[in-house]
Amino acid sequence: MIRALWTSASGMIAQQLNLDVTSNNLANVNTTGFKKNRAEFEDLMYQNMKIAGAANQDGNQLPVGMQVGMGVRPVSVHKIFSQGDFQNTGNQLDLVIEGEGFFRVDRNGEEHYTRNGAFKLDSDGRIVTDNGHPLQPEFVVPPETQNIVVTEDGHLTCVDKAGAEIAATDIPVYTFINPAGL
Repeated sequence: MIRALWTSASGMIAQQLNLDVTSNNLANVNTTGFKKNRAEFEDLMYQNMKIAGAANQDGNQLPVGMQVGMGVRPVSVHKIFSQGDFQNTGNQLDLVIEGEGFFRVDRNGEEHYTRNGAFKLDSDGRIVTDNGHPLQPEFVVPPETQNIVVTEDGHLTCVDKAGAEIAATDIPVYTFINPAGL
């Protein structure tokens, strides 16, 4: 009886985690650059009640055995880095990474990585996130800039009223061996 309660309890705990992960995914469905998570589980040990090939009480050989599972446990929660949908916002600094990679931003002197490409200009002309964290390497857009062009390979060009290039930089994309571990 106690084994049955423990097995049931482990299943409820696992499903609670699964529900928590799903709820978080739903809550962030409109978050720019969000990547959904998935919980993974494994079964616990099994107890052999009857072994296949053993004799039953009539002396006949059992064709299959009987195992009773001891429950389930969560193994990991990892991000699914599949490509999301692109949405044209009209903002020249709303960038998207197609495929793998992250933007690097400076957060109070520490390197942080994000897939959120909703960038803006701060009062100093730096390209920053919604939270004011500057994109790295840091770049200041000249005040006389009328248009910003970003190519597919991450080359950013600032253009003035006359159409002349006045400043340029490259926006690197950073990749990791194990992005799910971030």
